[in-house]
Amino acid sequence: MAKTADLYFRADPWKIIEEGFDPSHARVSESVFSLANEAMGVRGYFDEGGTADSLRGAYTNGVYEIVPIGRSYRGIIDHTHFMIPTADWLMTGITLDGEQLDLGQVRFRDFRRELDMRAGTLTRSFVWETASGKTLRLTILRFLDMMHRERAYQRVTLEALNFSGEAGFCAGLTFDVRHEGYGKCFWQDPRAEAERGRLLLQSRTAASGQEVFAGALVSLPGSVVCETGGKTALLRCVLPLEAGRPVSVDKRAVILFTGETGGELWAHGLRALAESEAVSLDEAMEAQRAFWDAWWQTSDIRIEAADETVSEAVAAEQQGIRFCSFQLAQTYSGGSAGHNIGAKGMTGEAYNGHAFWDTESCCLPFYLFTNPEAARDLLLFRYNTLPGAIERAKMLDCKGACYPIATLNGEEACSLWQHASLQLQPGTAVAYGIWHYVRLTGDEDFLWRYGAEMLLQIARFLASRAARGNHTGQYGFYGVMGPDEFHMMVNNNAYTNYMGQRTLAFAAETLERMAGEMPEACAALMAKTALTREEIAHWRVIAEQMYIPRLESGLIEQHDGFFDLPHTEIDSVPVTDFPLYDHWSYDRIYRTDMIKQPDVLMMMYLYNSSFSTEEKRINYEFYEPRTIHESSLSPAIHSILAAELDRMGEAVRFFGYATRLDLDNYNRNTREGLHVTSIAMAWANIVYGFAGLRSDGDLLRFAPRLPPRWKRLCFSVMYRHRVIRAEMEAGQTRFRLEGGEALPVRIYDRDYTLTVEGLAIPRP
Repeated sequence: MAKTADLYFRADPWKIIEEGFDPSHARVSESVFSLANEAMGVRGYFDEGGTADSLRGAYTNGVYEIVPIGRSYRGIIDHTHFMIPTADWLMTGITLDGEQLDLGQVRFRDFRRELDMRAGTLTRSFVWETASGKTLRLTILRFLDMMHRERAYQRVTLEALNFSGEAGFCAGLTFDVRHEGYGKCFWQDPRAEAERGRLLLQSRTAASGQEVFAGALVSLPGSVVCETGGKTALLRCVLPLEAGRPVSVDKRAVILFTGETGGELWAHGLRALAESEAVSLDEAMEAQRAFWDAWWQTSDIRIEAADETVSEAVAAEQQGIRFCSFQLAQTYSGGSAGHNIGAKGMTGEAYNGHAFWDTESCCLPFYLFTNPEAARDLLLFRYNTLPGAIERAKMLDCKGACYPIATLNGEEACSLWQHASLQLQPGTAVAYGIWHYVRLTGDEDFLWRYGAEMLLQIARFLASRAARGNHTGQYGFYGVMGPDEFHMMVNNNAYTNYMGQRTLAFAAETLERMAGEMPEACAALMAKTALTREEIAHWRVIAEQMYIPRLESGLIEQHDGFFDLPHTEIDSVPVTDFPLYDHWSYDRIYRTDMIKQPDVLMMMYLYNSSFSTEEKRINYEFYEPRTIHESSLSPAIHSILAAELDRMGEAVRFFGYATRLDLDNYNRNTREGLHVTSIAMAWANIVYGFAGLRSDGDLLRFAPRLPPRWKRLCFSVMYRHRVIRAEMEAGQTRFRLEGGEALPVRIYDRDYTLTVEGLAIPRP
């Protein structure tokens, strides 16, 4: 792998620490220091703004704008939607001795920034040295409330070090925020009010018509000047400073997006702001720490180094996996079936805030084993957006439901036809997610009420998209793009064919079982969707006659003609060429056997039990050297399979890359936002990789393999309302239930019954 780490942050088991400010690293730091609470997110930009390079982004989940685009052919969308920044609630201005605080212009020292993952807080501190020689220490704290998700907090503390005097201070709220890609502000018709201690704003998007309320309570001393203008509300004052005596200004903000508009939303916002007034910033911060203490108690992953020679490397891995878990918990925790997980979460505007097929294929396992209710909500999002998927299938001259490759609201938002029209992964991933969720939770009520309808519409689409090949005489999918996006308009992509086969069979099985177990509900569903038994039988025929391009050796050809493509040595690609989309012409990428991300190996990860160890070995050995890992999802998949194949050196190397992809900026694009969905794969890298968890069989299976550099690995997973704790060591692994009824499990291919007393299983 040609990529290298860009080492910048200090290793710490519970914090991300930046010591000293490097302007060339500014946007990377902004992404890494992002905070979120599912309802809102904010990049780690400087509260006071300034001239340093920055993407000043505060986002509200589900808020987007719509713009028209020219449509040239049928099936290509004529408008798109994308996440936009909402109210900037951190807006702050500070002046001293006639200078405006701007870290791109003024002199400063002792810069330090810390993201505390046990408290969910971001703190920045530095000493400002004015031209006249005055020194002022500033400490700026922020956090987003994980329990009351409309609330956000900021504390700015000023401490004069060598003088007594005054500093100008400004606290504001503004909708005058610019979407960087479009270079414009999309907010209009503002309503703004400012009075002592309180700021109020409300504004509406130009095209989508969504309205957001923003309010803030600000603790300013002395005389205060209130200002409103355009899309901004401000409070200004002069802060008296005495040497050695810190002065703090607290801001408690409320950002509300409910679907309400006008006076109804304004009144709701005033009530929410009044309710927040009963809680001080210190009380909110104490509750925040309690939330994270409880979360880490059941979700922490602990890694201990085998000895001092590897302690530094293992410390970096420990920090990396906790960072991944922390960001996942921030980004989504359930409670709303109206949201999904954007590929960048709310940490940047790349990918436009869109959710992809990554959610069901890569993120869902994390929630299935830590928060099953959240997993259900993610799938309900797909049910709620099923009508949009049905309309999309019609655009493509197909039947059933074609789930979008990129979306916020259920409509296709990708204007690149080769992705939006050729990639069938979203539908098969949704079907896989339903299969996986029901299998692990036993929630058959979900299957009958929601899953069956989604499955039949996905199967209907696949059946209308599949065709019988003249050469093979079998069914396949033609003119598609598989997970490996470096090859487009291919025929018989193995992943697409295999996932289509499994989806069609599962849909048929579900409807047939529903007819037997829930006859009235099944009859109603068939009447609602005009489904016939002949149609179900046809799905069976397609599944049974699906072509999978497999050689006698067990090697699977990624797609027709892949074995004949010219070869590229991936290690010969200079690191300066990454990301490739920025440095290689689009068509150059397609003229090689270089693979962006696992394709054949991806289906072997998802349906692991359906492939023999030898099949996994031969395909891993063929495809791994051809994979450039330009997708952030790629390293963890390879690490998981490498661990299963006892290629532990490769497994550890890929794991380090997966967990620190953003912290060490491996792809040189962390500045655009975090790779949130791939962060979920870093978690899977632990439990599916080194613990050998497999969840696609009749029983939960474990096959622990501890890397030699680790002395101990401890983690927990939740399954059927039980918490399973595991402590892995070199010679054995101890498993135990935290409570509940005994649980049958399979460990190293032997069946056991797991209880609260636990089991100590030696490694074979």
